Amino acid sequence: MIAILGAGKMGEALLSGLLRAGRSPSGVLAAVRRPERAEYLRQAYGVSVIGAAEAAKSADTLVLTVKPQDMPALLAEIAPQLPPGRLVISVAAGIPTGSIERQLGMEVPVVRVMSNTPVLVDEAMSVISAGRHAGEEHLHRAEELLQPVGKVLRIPESQQDAATALSGSGPAYLYFLVEAMVDAGILLGMPRGTALEMVNQAVYGAATMLRETGEHPVILREAVTSPAGTTIAAIRELERHGVRAAFLAAIEAARDRGAQLGTAEDVRHRPGDAP
Repeated sequence: MIAILGAGKMGEALLSGLLRAGRSPSGVLAAVRRPERAEYLRQAYGVSVIGAAEAAKSADTLVLTVKPQDMPALLAEIAPQLPPGRLVISVAAGIPTGSIERQLGMEVPVVRVMSNTPVLVDEAMSVISAGRHAGEEHLHRAEELLQPVGKVLRIPESQQDAATALSGSGPAYLYFLVEAMVDAGILLGMPRGTALEMVNQAVYGAATMLRETGEHPVILREAVTSPAGTTIAAIRELERHGVRAAFLAAIEAARDRGAQLGTAEDVRHRPGDAP
């Protein structure tokens, strides 16, 4: 039995992915706070929606998909009801497995996950890391859960903040780039819809080539960049305006912010501290 605690957009995407992969609705539980959300999940997916504490007692695997700021309250709610040996999978950004282990107060296997919004179209990039008490069996179960909604990669937990910055936030950078390219098309006299369709296909085609050819992006870029041509003129302007350096700085800032969130959470809820 799998329980998804906090079935917002990410939780619902995982829920629908599990069902599309062939899991029976009777083998999945959901826990949400709002009654209207609970009724929607029952009607849309045919799953049982129960309280978080009850789900902790009933399910073999708990998937925590709440926002980071809501995690302490959820852990406090489920900790008294959690039997030994339950697998806890956390999809909350910035919260280390050690913090979850301490708040649960037992040697519980925890797997930390960072996924991204393409989970909604089964094209997520999910990276997973084992906590102190999680072994190969627990990582394998996490992979089985996430594979129906995209690609899964194991990384050391020390790289999770970098993965959050690079992959978790990555779609936003691409949407930002698409937005800028569409604005450029409008500036050059194209209708917005035409520019958006062209840029969408360019991004999709380029991503497909990257994945299917296995070529380094430099090789693929050079194949488009003719001597004294239009592409090299554009790239010169991108370099002149420091676009590469801006991306490096932006992703580094996102990494640092993720680390700050985790540290704040860790300090605020350390055992013995006031809540």
